[in-house]
Amino acid sequence: MRTTKKNTPLALLRAALPWLMLLALSLPVLAQPLPPADPDDGVSFRVISFHDIRAKVRESFEASPDETAMDEHTFAGVLAWLQYNGYHPVSLQQVVDARSGGKPLPPKPVLLTFDDGYRSAYTKVFPLLRRYNYPAVMALVTSWLEVPEGRQVHWGDKPAPRENFLLWSEVAEMARSGLVEFASHSDAMHTGTVANPQGNMLPAAATHRYDPQTGRYEDDEAYVRRVEADLRRSRELIEKRTGAKVRSMVWPYGAYNTAALEASKRAGMPITFTLDDGPNSAAVPLSRIRRALAAYDNEAPSFDRMLRSPVGGEERPVNRVMHVDLDYVYDPDPAQQERNLSKLIDRVAAVRPRAVFLQAYADPDGDGVADALYFPNRHLPMRADLFARAAWQLRSRAGVKVYAWMPVTAFKLPASNPLATHTVTAQDGATHADRYHRLTPFDPAVRALVGDIYEDLGRHAFFEGLLFHDDAMLSDDEDASPAALATYARWGLPADMAAIRANPDLMARWTTAKTRHLIEFTQELAARTGAWRPMLETARNLYARPVLEPQAEQWFAQNYEASLAAYDYVALMAMPRMERETDADGWLARLARRAADTPRGLDGTVFELQARDWRTGKPVPDAELARQWTLLQRAGVRHLGYYPDDFLDDQPGLDTVRRAISVRTLLPRALGPAAAAQVPAQTAPKERPQ
Repeated sequence: MRTTKKNTPLALLRAALPWLMLLALSLPVLAQPLPPADPDDGVSFRVISFHDIRAKVRESFEASPDETAMDEHTFAGVLAWLQYNGYHPVSLQQVVDARSGGKPLPPKPVLLTFDDGYRSAYTKVFPLLRRYNYPAVMALVTSWLEVPEGRQVHWGDKPAPRENFLLWSEVAEMARSGLVEFASHSDAMHTGTVANPQGNMLPAAATHRYDPQTGRYEDDEAYVRRVEADLRRSRELIEKRTGAKVRSMVWPYGAYNTAALEASKRAGMPITFTLDDGPNSAAVPLSRIRRALAAYDNEAPSFDRMLRSPVGGEERPVNRVMHVDLDYVYDPDPAQQERNLSKLIDRVAAVRPRAVFLQAYADPDGDGVADALYFPNRHLPMRADLFARAAWQLRSRAGVKVYAWMPVTAFKLPASNPLATHTVTAQDGATHADRYHRLTPFDPAVRALVGDIYEDLGRHAFFEGLLFHDDAMLSDDEDASPAALATYARWGLPADMAAIRANPDLMARWTTAKTRHLIEFTQELAARTGAWRPMLETARNLYARPVLEPQAEQWFAQNYEASLAAYDYVALMAMPRMERETDADGWLARLARRAADTPRGLDGTVFELQARDWRTGKPVPDAELARQWTLLQRAGVRHLGYYPDDFLDDQPGLDTVRRAISVRTLLPRALGPAAAAQVPAQTAPKERPQ
């Protein structure tokens, strides 16, 4: 068919320019400057994930909420904006060739992807791709396309008409065009699967299924077998129906893990797409391609921020944190426990921090040592299978990132465990009441056991980060356990703590080595957890003294600069009452100055205030907390938090917390997957399993 002049890309662009200019002029000035552009290195690229393209999405949003659907006029404006601003849509083959040493990618390359196989991919998207000559990848949920015409498709948590989705004949036509490459979006895993005793539905591709009949979880072998069979079935169906080869997998909800990646590779799809943040630089493998998720209210200029750095760039996201004891939620009465959890979720949703540091271990006696855990595991009792449910409800209903707060060595093993006595010991062999009971981090068997616990945590729950507890410390007279002394000898130090302490040079070497040893241990734990939960952020609690007094490293084996380099955030215990400081404001001001004077100090430090005075058992007054938060913000502190949040008794007061901790006014809405992927489940039933 001959294309008339008014339908050419240039004509479309000219028609869109007045609208684009008007829109750009009407946009409010962003509170933060745009990040830097990605490097033009010929291999880095960006990916945008689109879903359904509809008419009049905004008008119908309240009646049929779906933040991933986009208005057809907005979508046309996005394509015009991309062309006008010098972006070059590229094909997956161009990306593969560039990564293989072939022709470099053009400047500002972007790969367009369309998920789920909606009919609009053929009726609305495909005509525009042809007009612009833009390539794209379209991901199909093959079980949906196999439903006969006139029937209902099981879409999210409700049925949808079959005519809302592509016909195989339309898929084949687009495949023959040379513009569209098809990927699997699974056969039947674009849904949730029962993930815990409470019945939460979590993404099927990255969840060990819970069987309520047996009270058991799917084991690793059964999980992998299920995922791989689904992926093989999906790829084979697309190839059979279209004759086109399939080499890539798009993970439903962006949920994947290392085992799923390996299953996809075995199923013939070594390339996979996630919803992880950031650019696809040379360091990002094609097995984990990152994508930005477009939402219904993204106007074209919003994509300027979406298509820029940084992940690992100049600044970390502003982090405002509520630090929560899951012990406050737990109750032996399941009905009361659910009421407690609802109170927590409602409070977090009302505050809207960026993150919740959520206790994953049970500490009923309050000594900071894990007596039990809130998730299934191999080594400690499980007080309740609660962490996975609480983390998912907070993520899906309150829209926050959840960090699992875990000890590093402070675990109280059952007496029957042979490692229960492999503990940190002081030089004098005495038990010090002011120190945690800790397993020795120098014993390889202990390290393996703690690693098992972290791996089990990752296997059974969805969360975005890890917070390492303040038990990761060693004083200047520990550890004197046999495993520790053997380690010191391997470091070239005397296997005699008294000899080390008597020599200042040896003491300095020993202190630095212990600090490094604890950091490396936490990184091992993060890696074992990350096999099941990729892209975890990490934070570590530090005491204030090693920050203010670098010589105090020998009393804690904690170093501020080394921790800033090792973790996404240092969670600094900025707690003047705990430190018995009489001039609290002056002390906090000194902490803020120390962070400001340290490279990346303000960028990488969460200042956690103390919301309860543990000596008196009474809450810190709201006015005192508000004054301290104001002081820190005026000193340039970006990341703020507090511990503990007593959501049962509204301590601290909601209004006080909301003014200091909410990020509603700080973060531009839905500018990428980190925002869009956290839409509460009840407002996006298709994209969020319950």
